[in-house]
Amino acid sequence: MSRVQLALNVADLEASVAFYSRLFGTEPAKRRPGYANFAIAEPPLKLVLIQGEPGQETRLDHLGVEVASTEDVAAATTRLKDAGLATFEENDTSCCYALQDKVWVHGPGKEPWEVYVVKADADHLGKAPVLVGDACCTAPVSAAEPTEASGCACGG
Repeated sequence: MSRVQLALNVADLEASVAFYSRLFGTEPAKRRPGYANFAIAEPPLKLVLIQGEPGQETRLDHLGVEVASTEDVAAATTRLKDAGLATFEENDTSCCYALQDKVWVHGPGKEPWEVYVVKADADHLGKAPVLVGDACCTAPVSAAEPTEASGCACGG
């Protein structure tokens, strides 16, 4: 099973959890400090909420497609490369309180997209991508603006 992921930075995590619980008629699948995610069956969606700065308007953090296996990530990587897209692969990386394998690309508006599989739970938030030129680099998930990170090739 695949589903689209939408990750948002929100100023008020509790208010956002309450709103999205009512909107989708379900409680979060995972809650951690500064973080919640919803595994919504209908429509198939992984909604990720990441605590941002107080008073900040909600904004897009990143987009993704959650897939069922590492093999699905590998197949997506091949397909994306064959389509001429620049990719960055990460295996056994910790992101969003989960151990993941993933591949990153970005759209023409520099919006970061990941195709990923969750392999296990993790006990820390980890990192998410930011874009630097035509590449993406790691930064804390709650980074408000893209920033250059030294010595990196990309992030997740």
